Amino acid sequence: MSSNRIRLMVGLDIHDGKFLEFQKIVEQMITATDTEPGTLGYIFFLSADQKHCRLMETYKDVPAITAHFKGTAVQQFVPQLLKVASPSVVEFYGDPGPELTAMAAQLKPAVFRTWQGIDR
Repeated sequence: MSSNRIRLMVGLDIHDGKFLEFQKIVEQMITATDTEPGTLGYIFFLSADQKHCRLMETYKDVPAITAHFKGTAVQQFVPQLLKVASPSVVEFYGDPGPELTAMAAQLKPAVFRTWQGIDR
């Protein structure tokens, strides 16, 4: 299987009493990410109790996700987000390459290389 797409999944545990702040930051992150070329998907999923969130991101290729990491959503809003939520899991799907691996090192992500399947 050959695919240049790269995906990122981030699990977040929302701190008690911080959901409304979390929600406002997420909305700003979505607005900032919406204008980034190469972003194919950027979707937040929320547990019924509003305590756990998963962010699923899909990018056209490594340069697109690298640009995202250098952009407003990550540089400005992730530090704010980390004041109201804690990452529980961070996983890359596809080869993030050396630059992105270094940029994400503090998050201690797991990396799952593309192996088999269909990617349309």
